[in-house]
Amino acid sequence: MKISRKIELAVIIGVILSMVLNIVSFAVTCDNVRQDILRLHVIAASDSDEDQQLKLKVRDAVLKAGAEVFDGSVNVDNAVKKLTPELNYLEQVAEKTVKENGFDYDVSVNLSKEFFATRTYEKVTLPAGKYLAVKVIIDEGKGKNWWCVMFPSLCLPAAAVKTELDDVLNEKEVQLVSRNPKYEPRFKIVEIIEKYFK
Repeated sequence: MKISRKIELAVIIGVILSMVLNIVSFAVTCDNVRQDILRLHVIAASDSDEDQQLKLKVRDAVLKAGAEVFDGSVNVDNAVKKLTPELNYLEQVAEKTVKENGFDYDVSVNLSKEFFATRTYEKVTLPAGKYLAVKVIIDEGKGKNWWCVMFPSLCLPAAAVKTELDDVLNEKEVQLVSRNPKYEPRFKIVEIIEKYFK
């Protein structure tokens, strides 16, 4: 093999290795972000206008009823301890809201690890993967969903305990979620990998 061919091959291998290491580092940072975020996920019964409106009413009722636990003090570390005793009450509130609006749907409220695709919320982009989430499912949950970040409280501006991203994530993680996904192909690569292993 000629020397120029060996150099060419070494450069190609070096570039590929560099890309793989870059993606792996990015994926590890994404995983660290997922460990520090708590989400709220409300899923409508269907995509009909009525069910989508009902979803928003249930969301509002759940947020109001859970104001004390959704005040920004619940984080991933204490979520199970603080939220588990409240889930039954939040479910009753959601069911009552459904009935008051003339529907006969069952509702379930639980705390679980859920897969979310890459999503942008205002100026923050959260990578795809499994996040701890309070999940509210109306009927069979076949409709479009509504989600937000409960900790740090990005979707709850009136939270009593104000927690900023910088308080929860390290500098590298803040840089990652502050990127524009349109110009960040690694978000898509991580999403494909996460969906494959989901």
